[in-house]
Amino acid sequence: MPTILVVDDEKLLLESIVKSLSETGYSTYAAASGKAAMNIYENNNLDLILLDVKLPDIDGISILKRIRGKSPELPIIIMTAYSGIRGAVEAIKLGAYDYVAKPFDVEELLHVIKRCLDSQIAFAEIKKIWSVKKERYGFERILTNNSEMMNVIELCKRLANKTHSTVLILGESGTGKEVIANAIHYNDSGDRSKGPFVAVNCAALSGGVMESELFGHEKGAFTGATRQKKGLFEVADKGTIFLDEISEIDLKTQVKLLRFIEERTFQHVGGTRDIMVDVRIITATNRELIKEVKKRRFREDLYYRLNVISILLPPLRERKEDIDVLVKHFINIYSQLLNKEVIGCNDEALKLLINYNWPGNIRELRNIIERAVLLSEDERIKPSDLPYEISNNLEKTMMDSVKIYHQIALDKLIKLYTKNTLTKYHGNMTHAAKALNITRQRLKRILSCSYE
Repeated sequence: MPTILVVDDEKLLLESIVKSLSETGYSTYAAASGKAAMNIYENNNLDLILLDVKLPDIDGISILKRIRGKSPELPIIIMTAYSGIRGAVEAIKLGAYDYVAKPFDVEELLHVIKRCLDSQIAFAEIKKIWSVKKERYGFERILTNNSEMMNVIELCKRLANKTHSTVLILGESGTGKEVIANAIHYNDSGDRSKGPFVAVNCAALSGGVMESELFGHEKGAFTGATRQKKGLFEVADKGTIFLDEISEIDLKTQVKLLRFIEERTFQHVGGTRDIMVDVRIITATNRELIKEVKKRRFREDLYYRLNVISILLPPLRERKEDIDVLVKHFINIYSQLLNKEVIGCNDEALKLLINYNWPGNIRELRNIIERAVLLSEDERIKPSDLPYEISNNLEKTMMDSVKIYHQIALDKLIKLYTKNTLTKYHGNMTHAAKALNITRQRLKRILSCSYE
């Protein structure tokens, strides 16, 4: 149970409060002076302090300031006579959670204490979630050996530390645009990283509801609006809103978004009151917005306001050097989640994964590795664990080669096939010869022959 320190110089009241708290199940300490209170605070782990404003040696405000300097998150409830309400209000400004006025009902006090402790539990949960997300979206968690992606990460670090400008993230579907947006938010050097991160898929919102979802509405603004509703921009106040697939936003909402970017205010649908929020805007699209502008489907003035800083994420087919490290990462994740003992891919499966074109990028790779780990019956993923479009990819490539070289002499084709097999086995002539069902001597002769 929580431990509470009660500080009051009125002996009977102090004993009464301690008794009520103990009967409720709380562990308690009692102090009749400021000096005794500070001694208990410094030598024990406390969950809450009930603090009287007037004490014989040190006044409660001074104690509050001392404790706030050392333990800013420890909740303190001020107890004061009605004549001391002004002092209680000052205490709240200095960081006290709440105050109760004497004489008070014990049930009222217990209710305030429970509310305070419940809010602390909720705050601790939120802080834990924030810490987990901050770790999950740390820049060091973005795995890459690709120089272009390394440049992207360095740019994002600068954006997180020095500016709150609007950011436009460009890239094909599945390249990790939302991961980058999260990384910028959770690595912000100010307090914004502790604010909400609100992700919105604009493609999932029809034109009829998009404005209301983003900016909220007043009761009676349209049929079905039975109550006032906050928009997602209000939900994201003091944080970041991520507008994915921004190209899908309708022209009417584009006008309202442009006004917000320029003036930092907006109105609910059906409202007349200007609402001001502090929100960083990060947008993303897999389309070329400038082409949408030329087709008059996207406002030119909005495009330039969104494109203050742009980030282009390369597709996975241009990051071949990252496939091995990403495969190992996803195998580790899904081996744990699925309780499997898969530790990697065999050479043939890895080669198939590297040679594949990855139209769905990292998202597709992740899904395929999850499937492969689930199906695998060995420690290493084999070609047979992979989907047909990948396991058949090498065969398809070879057939395409046959079509290209169908006019080449058969001997040249044999030599080409033999060299490809040797490459597949990393130059190991014994393994290559075994795969071709020939002797090492025959393999050497084929490779040494000139057919020019």
